Amino acid sequence: MPRNCHEVDFEIIGGDIQIVEVELDYNETVVAEAGAMTYMEENIDFQTKMGDGSDPDQGIMGKLFSAGKRVLTGESIFTTHFTNTRAGKRRVAFSAPYPGTIVPLDMAELGGELICQKDAFLAAALGTRISIVLQRKLGAGFFGGEGFLLQKIEGDGMAFVHAGGTLIRKRLRNETLRVDTGCLVAFSNGIDYDIAQAGNLKSMLFGGEGLFLATLRGTGTVWLQSLPFSRLADRIIGSAPSHGGASKGEGSVLGGIGRIIDGR
Repeated sequence: MPRNCHEVDFEIIGGDIQIVEVELDYNETVVAEAGAMTYMEENIDFQTKMGDGSDPDQGIMGKLFSAGKRVLTGESIFTTHFTNTRAGKRRVAFSAPYPGTIVPLDMAELGGELICQKDAFLAAALGTRISIVLQRKLGAGFFGGEGFLLQKIEGDGMAFVHAGGTLIRKRLRNETLRVDTGCLVAFSNGIDYDIAQAGNLKSMLFGGEGLFLATLRGTGTVWLQSLPFSRLADRIIGSAPSHGGASKGEGSVLGGIGRIIDGR
């Protein structure tokens, strides 16, 4: 059965800090987040455009509306379109802005729709629609870690999302899974997303797991990450020198000795 999206081949390269190398036939195009490209071979033309290019007949107002929705999710107004302009196969590679795993997803096998955290999308075959979905439940919106807005990816081609650290894939069969709100990467159709209290008052205040957990119920697939970027950023900030020059976190004594030796 013919697909609406371009059919691209790919290879995931690396272990802990991965890149995805996409192979394009003549006139095939892959769409990526601005700044995600690592390298590309000759005869690949790239253009920065508003919108994802899924609707070639979309007018300027439609493009502006799509761009506005991307701004709400914290992404760039623009995406970059990479097209092979010559006969033969050419390759272009993309990487995420922090260490982790790249997840290749055949959208046709997932029913054509996926909900993911707002910074998870990396690249996709031309024809894939990237939009937003509004969390209708106030609890999930306020305390779910991603606010009221999540990304929706729609299409029948390959899409690539990024997970921090190690990727965990869970298949639910009319089951319930509770996870740290920052560890949720994406979930497929058939999964209901909400938040629940982490436990009793003592557990919430002193358990270190936060006040709320994401609750996923139903039948479908859930993708989780072992190292959310927010957790990594908090640890880096907590270990960084303070404004007064004193170090925080582990190794502060040795850090102070090192600065004395260096004359700082």
